[in-house]
Order: sequence, then C-alpha cells, then structure tokens
Amino acid sequence: MTTADSRAYDHLWMHFTRMSSYKDNPVPTIVKGEGAYIWDANGRKYLDGLAGLFVVQAGHGRAELAEAAAKQAKELAFFPVWSYAHPHAIDLADRLAGYAPGDLNKVFFTTGGGEAVETAWKLAKQYFKLVGKPMKHKVISRAVAYHGTPHGALSITGIPDAKKYFEPLVPGAHKVPNTNFYRAEEISGVPELGADLERFGRWAADQVEATILAEGPDTVAAVFVEPVQNSGGCFPPPPGYFQRLREICDTYDVLLVSDEVICAFGRVGTMFACDKFGYVPDIITCAKGMTSGYSPIGAAIVSDRIAEPFYQGTNYFPHGYTFGGHPVSAAVAMANLDLFEREGLNERVLKNEQAFRTTLEKLHDLPIVGDVRGDGYFYGIELVKDKATKTTFDEDESERLLRGFLSKALFDAGLYCRADDRGDPVVQLAPPLIAGQEQFDEIEQILRSVLTEAWTRL
Repeated sequence: MTTADSRAYDHLWMHFTRMSSYKDNPVPTIVKGEGAYIWDANGRKYLDGLAGLFVVQAGHGRAELAEAAAKQAKELAFFPVWSYAHPHAIDLADRLAGYAPGDLNKVFFTTGGGEAVETAWKLAKQYFKLVGKPMKHKVISRAVAYHGTPHGALSITGIPDAKKYFEPLVPGAHKVPNTNFYRAEEISGVPELGADLERFGRWAADQVEATILAEGPDTVAAVFVEPVQNSGGCFPPPPGYFQRLREICDTYDVLLVSDEVICAFGRVGTMFACDKFGYVPDIITCAKGMTSGYSPIGAAIVSDRIAEPFYQGTNYFPHGYTFGGHPVSAAVAMANLDLFEREGLNERVLKNEQAFRTTLEKLHDLPIVGDVRGDGYFYGIELVKDKATKTTFDEDESERLLRGFLSKALFDAGLYCRADDRGDPVVQLAPPLIAGQEQFDEIEQILRSVLTEAWTRL
C-alpha cells in the first residue's frame, strides 16, 4: 500500500467499517466532488448514488455554500446558543419554523441526527413530568428502523445487530412492525393483508395502539417513525397509515415524532416529508440535507404546545451541545435553503420522481430483483433468491453477496451506493436532488450489469 493508504489504515478508524478488510487493501479515498459525481485519489469518476450519505442534496462543488462558510467564519467563527444567540441561528430557526407544519415553531439545534433524536426523547420525558404525568417515559418505534447511535437513540433503533455490543441500553424502548408491504403476509401473519396495502397499513398502525395499551397509556411518552423508513430498504407509508397514527397518539396523549433526518429537505420532494404524507407531528427531528452536507447541523423542531411548559417560570430544558446551532453551519444552512428556493429543488424531485421509479423498475426483469420501493429520490431494491416465493438469502449467502461481491463490484463499476442487509438484502439509492434522467439511466445500467453477474455467483 502507498503511504497514504497505510496512514488511513493505521490511524483513521472508519465508521461502521470492518477494518480488517483494509489490512492489505487500499482504502478508497475520495478527493473531489462536482454535481452528482465524485472522484477518488486515482482520478476515477463515480456517480454518487447515495448523496454521500443521504446528505448532498444540492450536489457537490457548490461554491456559494463554501463561500457562505468562509464569510461567516471570518465574522464570527463560534459562539454557543447557551443563553445567547447569533444572527444566523435566529434566522435559521425562524426559517425552519416557517417551513414546518402546524404550530411547530420552536427549534432546538444539535450537530447531527442522532443527537436530534436523543434530544426529542429527553424532551418528551421532561415534558410529561412538567405537565404532571411523570410515569410517561417509554417510546415506541419500528422493527429494523435506524434512529442513531447515542445510547437513547440506539435504544429507539430497531436493528438488533447495531445494539447488541452496547447493551444494556436505555430501558423503555419498544418495537412494533414496520410497513414493508412486500413482506406484509410474513410480518402480519395474515395472508390477505399481502394483497391490500391500505388494510396492511391500518394493521401496522394498530400495532402501535396495541403496544400502548399493553404497556399502559400512562407510561408511554412518544412514538418515533420515519416518513419513509430507511433501514430494511425504503418502506413508504401505506395510505392512511400516518393519519391513523396521529389519531392513536392523540387518543392516548402520546407525542408523535417524525424522524426526518433523511427524508427532510427535498429527499421526497417537500421541505418536510410529513407534509407530503399529510400529517402534523409534535416534533420533527432533522439534520443531513439542511446544509447539503457542507457543514454539520441538526435540529429538533417542537410544537408550541409541547414547548409551552418549558417557557414558564423557572422551568428550562437542561440539555445542549457545544456546537449546536454553530454560526458557520447556520450560515451554510441559510445559503443552502436559498439555493433550494432559487433552483426549485423540491419541485425538481416532484417532477422527476416518477421517471426515477420507472427507470429503476426496469430491473424487475432480473431474477434477483424482488421489489423496487421508495419515494421521491429515495429507493431500495430488495434482492431475493426466488422471486416466486420471495425467498431471501441466508446469512452466509448475504455475506458473500453483499460484502463479498456487490459493494465493491458496484463501486468498481462507477456507482457509489449502499448494499445492505439490515433486514432483508437491499441496494439503496438516494442521488443528489440535481440528478436527472441521464443519472437515472446510468444507475440502472450499472445495477443491471452488476446484479446480473451477482446472480451467476450464487
């Protein structure tokens, strides 16, 4: 290996990475981005089919975002929002409140999505103590859902393998079925639900009510759900699902938290995904696309009703982060949102989402492709061993298929995306929002070639 490769292996502990894979192999090193493409240290070009990590909404190489960061750093590089404010934090909070639905007008800044989820659970616990319901502390989330890595957020996460090494975690986190309609019969145990999307959605939402009742409504504080669930491969909500969930939360005085760390800021074609799916949560957690990744920031956006007791007398929320609402990140977010409006990125996604879906659905003719699902610019392709029976791969086959072949083969073919088996084996796609038909076709052609070869290796 070169000196740079050796230093990457010796000193850079990469996240969610099997480090032994790079003991004798070069670490892929990305040095440049432009539009929907990235380049490695060897000058090879790749289509960024995952927007970095569901982040780079406006595309790579946007000079105006870099310039906004530099300008702010020269004026005020840092000051905390602990009992103080600075102009861009004020402007950004005001702007986010304007975008958010209903009475979600209070913005608590964090530095990322996991911290926003952590914030929302802590806030829910304290809220119910302040309003005289101190037993309400438990949370409900969905199987296979990912909500972050801090201990509280990890407890809400529904991926056993992500949690097992860090147990015991925060108690009181309970799981309900997700909305994977492709596996509806398997998930519900009710054969007829596999043919009726709306009924399956009603059934899935009703499992939340059943869990609230089983745990005791006086002990449950919040339900955390992504508008389109990421882990497991992009599960969109069935018609009526969120309306039923809102009804259940209102009935039992439980907070509905819309975890939009991935789905907000245009990923499905609206600033906040709850608007697209027609519900108003009590809290929105968000991060990633707020700055298109040009500087880290996150937030919990809270309804006036939930914030109200914190604004009374000596009450306060004893929680915060040094870099929450960072001046540079806030300035970049404002410039990014200006760009969203100027270039109509949300409208672009709504205009092109059907073309993206139609292009990916061409892959249905491959024997390894079982399902293509998602929304906006956010899709998962579930891989199967037998299309007729929907039989999935065993653990050894998944290891050989995903980590042993697909991830590297797709990258070598010029496509950066994610091959994952948190749940059933899937390939996930979330290109920058500036992508169009040319990139959709490129994604489909690379996937077709690599998945065809993968099938011959089984």
